[in-house]
Amino acid sequence: MRTRDLGSTGIPLTTVGLGTWAIGGANWRFGWGASDDREAVAALVRGVRAGANWIDTAAVYGFGHAEELVGAALKQIGPGSRPFVATKCSRLPQESGVPRGCLQRDSILRECEASLRRLGVDHIDLYQVHWPDPEADLEEGWDALGTLLQQGKIRFAGVSNFDVAQLDRVQARRPVASLQPPYSMVRRGIEPAVLPWCAAHGVGVVVYSPMQKGLLTGRFDVARARSLPDDDHRSRDPEFQGARLAANLALVDALRGLAQELGATVAQLAIAWTLRRPEVTSAIVGVRRPEQVEELLGASDLALDAAVLGVIDRLLETREARLA
Repeated sequence: MRTRDLGSTGIPLTTVGLGTWAIGGANWRFGWGASDDREAVAALVRGVRAGANWIDTAAVYGFGHAEELVGAALKQIGPGSRPFVATKCSRLPQESGVPRGCLQRDSILRECEASLRRLGVDHIDLYQVHWPDPEADLEEGWDALGTLLQQGKIRFAGVSNFDVAQLDRVQARRPVASLQPPYSMVRRGIEPAVLPWCAAHGVGVVVYSPMQKGLLTGRFDVARARSLPDDDHRSRDPEFQGARLAANLALVDALRGLAQELGATVAQLAIAWTLRRPEVTSAIVGVRRPEQVEELLGASDLALDAAVLGVIDRLLETREARLA
């Protein structure tokens, strides 16, 4: 698998990393429905053994459950082959299942200790502020990560879901190692300003949802979207409803033939498309079952030339025209 350095850190990450949002379970507002824990652990182990050298998770995924599963996978993998591990802080559980933002120093220090225990590690490779919420406390939260750096409990500090103004605020206090934003063919908001900012400041970019939560895998249709259970947050996502769903599925149908010409799948094409940008270090792909691993990791080695990218551009223009 190809690697790219994570910004200015000098850490080479495989251009596809293993994501764990979907394996957190269904006990919180942004879950993906029921998931089999044994299969999830097996998928992570298989992914690392197949060549992925990093795993991304977060304390909020299932309110700690995803981190516990990553910890179980790390035990099976063993210290000699341990992947780079990234997790996130600043989202706390509530009885409603909807997380609340908290960037208070003491809370983040406690969250880090809890994550270390669940992961079963003595340090976290990349610790990220999950959301800039509440925005008034950005500096306090970022300074807390600085304390954790000094204590040796984390190696690098990054952020997730920040815009340029928010990045400027924290960068002024301490360098940002990485940004984790959403990015896919149908969600391109980071292109005009955020990606250039990261390039100019030597900040690595690890994008999430490159397959738009499964829509760009080639395995979704209207019936499946309508049958999503209430405990799968995608049942409330506008991209899975109405005109937007129809436009997204039409895009996938058009991409299918192109993928076949390349000897690839639609999922691989969607992932590789995000990696066309040199600012992007790696794309995070969610794995819930071992049999998903090889296909998704295969996107790392799929190169898209200018002609292919031109075809995709035209298909994306057609999608936008459908929604105009």
